Amino acid sequence: MFGITDIAKGVAEGNFLLLAKTISQIENKVEGTDDYLAKLAPKAIPVIGITGPPGAGKSTLIAGLVGAWVAAGKKVAVLSVDPSSPFHKGAILGDRIRMKDWYLHPQVFIRSLASRGHLGGLNSSMIELTTLLQSVGFDQIILETVGVGQSEVEVASLADTTVVVLVPEAGDEIQMMKSGLMEVANVFVVNKSDRPDAQIFTNHIRQMMMENGVSEDLVKVVATVASQGVGITDLIQAIESHQIANTQLDVYHQLVTTKVIQLIVAQKMRQVDLEKLEQDLSLEISKPGFNIFEFSQRFN
Repeated sequence: MFGITDIAKGVAEGNFLLLAKTISQIENKVEGTDDYLAKLAPKAIPVIGITGPPGAGKSTLIAGLVGAWVAAGKKVAVLSVDPSSPFHKGAILGDRIRMKDWYLHPQVFIRSLASRGHLGGLNSSMIELTTLLQSVGFDQIILETVGVGQSEVEVASLADTTVVVLVPEAGDEIQMMKSGLMEVANVFVVNKSDRPDAQIFTNHIRQMMMENGVSEDLVKVVATVASQGVGITDLIQAIESHQIANTQLDVYHQLVTTKVIQLIVAQKMRQVDLEKLEQDLSLEISKPGFNIFEFSQRFN
């Protein structure tokens, strides 16, 4: 695997070839990956998670954030998780279309990752990949998830700030996702806010926050029209305010604890021979008195 100094030099020069190859190696868990990761020395670069229902304009919003940060002279990395293709199991690469203005920019690294069936809306190597990006010279790191729902809230355990993007027509969806959203969102974005009933929907979010005892001093609600660049500055200010609050409340310790637990669980799972598990299960499951708890204890 490539040396961190060489990767960082490439990032500084706008050449992301070594970084891209290293990400592929980490995703594929090539030999030596664990030792390589154990030697990383990441800096305290905030990770911003962007999630929300399909069609809410997440990628367009990210393109606006990237534009603002590039104008400020920052290096930006975007990890965009797409649904896996049913044919080649890779990412469908929808973000490459919506972020086409930044794909070849020397200050911006954009990588599409396949969810590979991972249920958290992200990619199973996301902790490793964000830590790598924090180690090679980026100023801002963005994660875009495939969507949001009751099970797709993992981004909150990886991101320092989680932005939930909704549109005025999402009234029915927000009812179904209410409890999950309250746990996940650090910033609500009402995108496409030039549409009818946008203000009514924004008020509905604020009412929902009040019912759940969430103060807008802690969770901001920002109106944007990402396709026109409207509200991007307000969103950046809301993100920065949350990150300052995080520092004051020492949220970092809790976030790192969650990541360590996830890494331990993943390491334990890699020690399980899944093929043998399936074979043993196919033999045991039809036997009278089969007990799922007794069976699972065999793999502890």
